[in-house]
Amino acid sequence: MLDGEFGPRERLGEMRLATRFGVSRTPVREALARLASDGLIERGDGGFFVTIPNLTQLKDFYELRITLELRGIARAIEDPSVRHDPAVIAAELERWYAMRENPPTPDPRFVVQDERFHAELSRASGNPALTDALVAVSERIRRVRMYDFLTQDRVETTITEHIEIMEFVRDGRLDEGYRALHAHVGDSMAVVLERAQRAMTQMALHADRL
Repeated sequence: MLDGEFGPRERLGEMRLATRFGVSRTPVREALARLASDGLIERGDGGFFVTIPNLTQLKDFYELRITLELRGIARAIEDPSVRHDPAVIAAELERWYAMRENPPTPDPRFVVQDERFHAELSRASGNPALTDALVAVSERIRRVRMYDFLTQDRVETTITEHIEIMEFVRDGRLDEGYRALHAHVGDSMAVVLERAQRAMTQMALHADRL
């Protein structure tokens, strides 16, 4: 689905999918429910269909996300009395150290792990309202951000960059942490937009053959 193999007008019928994957209708039904909850498919006239990414809206949400992300570190740079919670930073670093030792395989749902990292980094800065806003916007773009984790190199790059950002913050090197975070979220946006656009093109080509 993330590769654009299903056309935007192609109904995702339970029976046909069960035949294609050699399973019963029950796991297909459960899979469709899960994909719908993730926003990758939506119910239309007569069944489920692939959700088409709205790239204009995505860019707007990404701009908001970047602003919220950077504010967590910027407020500590501007006010020396603001300190990131060392316990939160240490706990999150341990998670990512473990993933560096045993990198997970590419999986769109790795986005959930990624979201947790950014939420915890924000939470450590001590402004709950900022974190709540970041979590909310992250959920709005999750269905398209999944495109960021389709290759092993992107997963491993993400792990490396997360650790670098957290270590900068832990060590009080906030200016470096700010720049590293800015580059990280900007690169992720570029990758997501490129892959989402490619998937939309594949969807269109597939639809023309229906």
